[in-house]
Amino acid sequence: MYVCLCRGITDQDIKDAVANGAESYREIRELLDLGTCCGRCAPEARAIISDEIAEIAGRIAVAA
Repeated sequence: MYVCLCRGITDQDIKDAVANGAESYREIRELLDLGTCCGRCAPEARAIISDEIAEIAGRIAVAA
């Protein structure tokens, strides 16, 4: 699904950035140029980032 229509950034692009080590909205914004045009994507992008980080943390906790 497209999250940022201005830049053509999808939810998968955001998930991939988190999987590759990005840990914050700021890092992903700089990496993908996300939210730098109109900014309407920021709330959805932040939610996706938060969900992905929580999922990764959950996997780490189970593995430990």
